[in-house]
Amino acid sequence: MSALRRVKTWEISESEESEAETKRDESVQIVTIFTAEEQSSDHKCTKLPSPSPAHTESSSHTSALSPPRPDGRATPSPAKKRRTKEEIEADRQTARERKEARERQRAARAQEKEERRREQQRRKEAAEHLKRLRPENCLKCLTVCVDPALLQQDGSDILLGTLAAFDWRFTIESQQLPHSIAWIRDLPQGEGGLVEEEQVALVLGLTDFVEMVISVKKMLDSAGEETETESFLGQILECLNRDAKKVLTLLVTDSQPDYRSDAYGVHLLDEMLQSKSGLENLDIKEVLVYLQLSKNITLVFLDGWQEVTNHVCAVTKALSKRPFKLLTERGELPFCVDGSWASGVRVERDGSGLTQVWSRQIQQLNRVSPAVASTVTAAYPSPQLLLQAYHSLESENDRKGLLAGLLVKSGGKERRVGPEISARVYLCFTAHNPQLVLD
Repeated sequence: MSALRRVKTWEISESEESEAETKRDESVQIVTIFTAEEQSSDHKCTKLPSPSPAHTESSSHTSALSPPRPDGRATPSPAKKRRTKEEIEADRQTARERKEARERQRAARAQEKEERRREQQRRKEAAEHLKRLRPENCLKCLTVCVDPALLQQDGSDILLGTLAAFDWRFTIESQQLPHSIAWIRDLPQGEGGLVEEEQVALVLGLTDFVEMVISVKKMLDSAGEETETESFLGQILECLNRDAKKVLTLLVTDSQPDYRSDAYGVHLLDEMLQSKSGLENLDIKEVLVYLQLSKNITLVFLDGWQEVTNHVCAVTKALSKRPFKLLTERGELPFCVDGSWASGVRVERDGSGLTQVWSRQIQQLNRVSPAVASTVTAAYPSPQLLLQAYHSLESENDRKGLLAGLLVKSGGKERRVGPEISARVYLCFTAHNPQLVLD
């Protein structure tokens, strides 16, 4: 009986112990769930219903083996810290700055790309412009304008035949001056239109030229009063007054084969002119000087239309070369350009190269070697310093011998500049006589 009681007592105690453990587990679970609910619902307390004792053991096993619930109640999640308005505004400002920086970089790349494109376009246009200025291309843009009155003279077909053989453009139309030949140039595309060249050639026979000489002599005797406009002289003066930039050339021809003189008309056949004009040789020379110096009229005496044609062809070729020559001669300092001609030295904008120019300037003197020039420039790095050194000395002899004692090292040997070179350098930079011979 006592044994049965002990067994019964042990069973009861075991059940009580298991019930106590179950209660402890339930209390722990309730506290855990309560804590999670408190954090997720802004510290609002929620009372959970207590599970029944029948499902205690099964629920404990299920919670240990099953994955966490999707609502997050199984495990506590860390609380999110709320940002302040200052932090939000700072983040927005940082985002705006990053966006602006990206936009600036994008704009800088676009601008650099546009500059490269423009530079390539400028280079392309410069190359095309230089190509158009080539003499062979400019020759295609020139047109020789011949006055119809010249076609009435014998031999004028030589000029037209030569122009056609060279495949040059020419037109036959009335000019401002009768019996004249002019040139017009087509402007590049984009500029449009035509431009008249300054050169005008007036073809006159010997008889017409003699009449013009007589008219000029009368005008000079009448104290410069212009003659009537019907003569060749009046038409020439009217044309020059209308456009002072015109350069007029008188092409005087004669049918006699033995008539020829130089380009300036100095050695004329005095007998022929004097017999036709009735003027003395001195009077004729006075007229020629007036035409050349006062009116800038060039006189060319030619023998027949073949020489007239040669002159027109030479002027046409010269006009085709003019644009390219003007482009190459546009440099401000032609003695400082790149190249080996005349041992030129390039001077940069920062002043580098001036020392070499100063040395080359001294080397221009006769018998002054590069070693001597380098010695002088090392002692006096600029012309201004050398002039100041000259002004600081009192006597003329001391100034002439200022550079005589400088040591020149060349080829492992030493020598002095000497009094002769020193005196020539002094006279070169201080003399006021442009005709002074230094050597």
